[in-house]
Formats: sequence, C-alpha cells, structure tokens
Amino acid sequence: MANHAGVLPFDGLMLSVAVHDEHPAHRDLRLLAADMVFDLPVVGEAARKAGHTMACTTDAHRLLASGELTAVFPEGYKGLGKRFEDRYRLQRFGRGGFVSAALRTQAPIVPCSIIGSEEIYPMLTDVKLLARLFGLPYFPVTPLFPLAGPAGLVPLPSKWRIAFGEPIHTADYATTDAEDPMVTFELTDQVRETIQQTLYRLLAGRRNIFLG
Repeated sequence: MANHAGVLPFDGLMLSVAVHDEHPAHRDLRLLAADMVFDLPVVGEAARKAGHTMACTTDAHRLLASGELTAVFPEGYKGLGKRFEDRYRLQRFGRGGFVSAALRTQAPIVPCSIIGSEEIYPMLTDVKLLARLFGLPYFPVTPLFPLAGPAGLVPLPSKWRIAFGEPIHTADYATTDAEDPMVTFELTDQVRETIQQTLYRLLAGRRNIFLG
C-alpha cells in the first residue's frame, strides 16, 4: 500500500522499478490500477502485458492468492489529482477492499511511502468543467500545463525517495476477519498512519526538492 500523487501515475512506474531492482529475487510488482489506465491507447495494452490489472477486490484476491507482489494506491484519484497545496497530506483511503483481500489470503501488508511524486506536476487547480467535458476525473493546471502545450507534459526532475515499512502480518487473523468492518478499518487506519508519519519523516530529512 502506497501514497498516490503526481497528476500522472509515475509513482506506479517508479515503485515497480524500485521493487525489481532492490528485491533480492528481482521480483515483478503487479499494480492494481484505475479503469481509465486500461482505456488509454498504448498505455492500457502495455499495462496488461506487464501483468497489471484493474483495482478491484476480486483481482487483488486472485493475485495475492497466487503469491504475486501486488501494489495498491488506496487514495485513488483523490490522491493523484490533489492540489500542490495539499501535497503529502494523505487523502481518504478506500473502503478496505485490499485489506480484506490480504486477510483472506493471509498476505502481509507493507506500507510504502513515496516522496518526489508531488513535485513532478505541481497542480495549482482542477478545472472541473473541462474534466467533465473530456470525461476525466480531473483537469490539472500546473505552472507549465496547458500554457506550454505538450512541453508542459514533461515532468519536473524532482528527487524521489521510496521507503518500505515493516510488514504488517495478517497470519494471526482469522480469514473471517475479512468480513469484519472494524478489523478492516483498524488495519487500514494503521497502514494509513504509518505511511503518513513516514512521509513527514522523509520530508524533514530532505534538503532540496531536486537534489534530495
């Protein structure tokens, strides 16, 4: 579980690279992505070929049950499309579907905190009228987009850091706990608070947005 930000989901790509490069077995990460990703030309087909799938409880359960390393961004569009003034403030997590899947399969949950993503496209505002017109969850205005045209799509070269927390083991829970809303809420809240506090710690140790 990781925080989500940056207007475009580069954090998923960066997280995949980090896991593959740093994991002792160089394992591939399976991302649970929003439906819109799979509707995009080229991107959608590439995501499917890489083994990524839509963010739903059924697919999460299938991947975890087969032993796949699976990543989810529970803030969804609320995190990805938030304004720069709200950077690194976690938005509301989803309803706990991924936690339920982890409990059913007794898969550990690893909190992951990412900094650097918020600065690649500093979102000043969301033009909701244009978002509705184009069928998008948000229409971002950044210092360079849409003013600079296609050049505004080039991300700013921020320095990224990705921190993996201690796994939260679910083997001590009964699989029936997946149906208990209090258990899923408490676990979701525990993961959220861990990610948020780690973000604060990483930011406190950062000297420069572009140099780290």
